[in-house]
Amino acid sequence: MGSVHVRSTAIYQAALGLCCLLALTGQAVGAESAATAVVDPLISMHEGFVDEKKCASCHTDEAEAFAKSHHAKAMALAGDTTVRADFNDVQFDHDGIVTSFFRRDGRSFVRTEGPDGKQAEFEVKYTFAYEPLQQYLIDLGGGRLQALDIAWDTNKQEWFWLGEGKPARPGSTYHWTGPFYRWNRTCIDCHSTDPQTNYQPQANEYRSTYVATSIGCQSCHGGGAKHVEWAETKSQAVLTTIGPTLGLSEIDASTCFGCHSRRTKVLDGYQPGQRFLDHFSPALLRSDLYFPDGQILDEVFEYGSFQQSKMAKAGVTCLDCHRPHEATLKAEGNALCTQCHTANAPERFVKFNPGGDFDTPAHTHHPMGSSGAQCANCHMPQRTYMKVDPRRDHSFVTPRPDLSEMYGTPNGCTTCHAGKTSAWAAETMDKWYGTAWRERSTIAHAFAGAAQNDPASISALRKLVADSDQAGIVKGSAITAMSRVGGADVAADVEAAAGHSDPLVRLGAAEAAGNLPLESRLKAIGKLLGDDTRAVRVAAVTALGRIPSLDFLGNERRTFEAAIEDLRAYVQANADVAEVQNNYGSFLLDQQRLNEAEKVFRQALVLDPAFSGARINLAELYRASGQNEKSERSYAEAIAISPEQADLRYGHALSLVRIKALPDAIAEFEMAVSLDPDNSRYRTTLAIALDSAGRTADALAIIDKAGRETDANMLGVAIQFGLKLRRFPETLKHAEALARLQPNNPQIADLVRQLRAVVGKN
Repeated sequence: MGSVHVRSTAIYQAALGLCCLLALTGQAVGAESAATAVVDPLISMHEGFVDEKKCASCHTDEAEAFAKSHHAKAMALAGDTTVRADFNDVQFDHDGIVTSFFRRDGRSFVRTEGPDGKQAEFEVKYTFAYEPLQQYLIDLGGGRLQALDIAWDTNKQEWFWLGEGKPARPGSTYHWTGPFYRWNRTCIDCHSTDPQTNYQPQANEYRSTYVATSIGCQSCHGGGAKHVEWAETKSQAVLTTIGPTLGLSEIDASTCFGCHSRRTKVLDGYQPGQRFLDHFSPALLRSDLYFPDGQILDEVFEYGSFQQSKMAKAGVTCLDCHRPHEATLKAEGNALCTQCHTANAPERFVKFNPGGDFDTPAHTHHPMGSSGAQCANCHMPQRTYMKVDPRRDHSFVTPRPDLSEMYGTPNGCTTCHAGKTSAWAAETMDKWYGTAWRERSTIAHAFAGAAQNDPASISALRKLVADSDQAGIVKGSAITAMSRVGGADVAADVEAAAGHSDPLVRLGAAEAAGNLPLESRLKAIGKLLGDDTRAVRVAAVTALGRIPSLDFLGNERRTFEAAIEDLRAYVQANADVAEVQNNYGSFLLDQQRLNEAEKVFRQALVLDPAFSGARINLAELYRASGQNEKSERSYAEAIAISPEQADLRYGHALSLVRIKALPDAIAEFEMAVSLDPDNSRYRTTLAIALDSAGRTADALAIIDKAGRETDANMLGVAIQFGLKLRRFPETLKHAEALARLQPNNPQIADLVRQLRAVVGKN
């Protein structure tokens, strides 16, 4: 059993979705100190920055506009004017966990289940977000601010629980006191001005700071110290020194995407004007994050969907639709879209031909001004996150109810007509527009096939990569999906993608290399170790680092070592994220740097004691180094925390076999099978263990109970046990099933003939 690589995607990147809301919210510039006389202890004037009040002193109109925005209320000290929820001695009961909200001495308090499982009182220190929900941050010591998982619905004016399923246990990752809900780890990047995590690994504490509690001017314009210097002197000499931007950063879409994206941070210290992909690695169009047609599924924000759109290709940016300071739309209703989509297109977009008469019943087949006639309702379906927060898809798709019927993708028709089927919607569109719309190009078929590991999807994905009209994120996602299905067969495709001009395609190639055989990786993506984009270099060195011996690198050795420095910077930027530390430990383990890997795995467990992936990898490290007793103890510790996790039980059973504790191992194998009865590997290994203990009849019964006639490995084991027990009729049944799976196997055919002769069958 090899080491388990728990990549920083589902857990870490789903955690990002917890706090970076679509409408990032914050406290008004200049109003922060007016709302309360208390000084926020986390505020610190970082180098190059100034007090936000300096901005408002000159730019009063902009400050007043910004003060009305949700950006300006992203985070605030808890007080009478900022806390929106009902703290007037109310209770909220969720699955028997009773939480009380009350006020004392002008402060807000919560009484609920603490990290030790006991009821305790906690003071609310900060508000977090503004609407449609507001969360509350609690100081648990060591600099940790935790977001309570019970939030306030500002529309319904009621408390609600953010989680799903059963409440997490105290001490676990997803308990409100655990790492997932830690503001310093999960939320800090996007709700304050120039936030710095400042995690202290030796003490396992935080010394987090920011320039302003909430999002402020310098969040988007960059540090204002040089600008203020120029403004206060109006000196030509100073202007020459600081340049034509007057000391402020250039604002582009990356300024928005730094927060409005599902991404992993690869380098600390992002400032407006810097390249997005040098500080962040965005999630590509994975099946757990996006529908097959590219629409938003999980909480991915706007970047990934917008990158797919024709508008992005045409050069449209966030600021074409959104006011920069108010953070509101530039126009109401369809007037926003008809800025460009009119009979006479603006000159800027003429070559992309957005012109046409769309805001008419002839196009919408709905009355003017009705809900069905709104462009956004058809082309930007909403999906609700955090239970109360609807977000619109930004890929601007054409409604395709036919795809909804095939793949369950959203479409604007049945979103509004909730009682109708996708088939009804498709038939209605046929009547309105003819059937040509069904033939429009779509990425859905290719990605849906890849999600099912259909080999036929490879050719469809290959066409997407070759299609010049497809966006870089689609091409990069296609090459990654292709590698998961095709493996070694698509090595040449990965190599070609590694030479693409679009960094998102090269990022896809670097990630795809992780699915290639080790011996194919250097040829495919070796050149990416020296790529000019940091996110690509980090992905490339991660994929190539899986190869234990680096002698094969040759001339690429120097660029590999340089890329490792990028990897270390990524690890440092995520020093408090257990998943990232665990992945780095796996990298070190692959490099046979066992002592370093052990330290990193242990640090991951300091960060999150309930993180089973790090315990599994630590156990496998001990196994690889011949320390079987330590390996078994590590598995046992993991099971004590997560007793219902089948893979832990299975790994523990194997570790017990290695220390020759076969009866205990059998008990653990049985537990793994009971927790995951459809896993043929668990069932087959249990059967082999039972046979080793002299319980061959029980072993055969375990195989027979599975009722599997399509698993060649399981059938082979059943045949072995049947012959051993001389149960020839049963063995013949299994042999015939195996012969159907392997019709060209002469040995199986011969065995079937012999067994038929034994049992008297012709």
